[in-house]
Amino acid sequence: MKALIILLAILAGVWLWRSGRQKNLENRGRPPAGPPSNGGGTPSMVACAVCGVHVPPADAVTGRQGSYCSAAHHHQAEG
Repeated sequence: MKALIILLAILAGVWLWRSGRQKNLENRGRPPAGPPSNGGGTPSMVACAVCGVHVPPADAVTGRQGSYCSAAHHHQAEG
């Protein structure tokens, strides 16, 4: 009877170890979670209408035809 209880305890331990290991292997294959949503941490970016460079909205130069990364690109596009 004592041997049966020990055997069951060993089998339960092996089963728990394998199930935990299986979850770790599954999580390893997944790509990391994407960037957090823009809940206020970082400002969203806008693309320059001329060169496509992304700049924060506070640094962008806004014109009639879109946003620009610099005044030079604003004058180049809307001249």
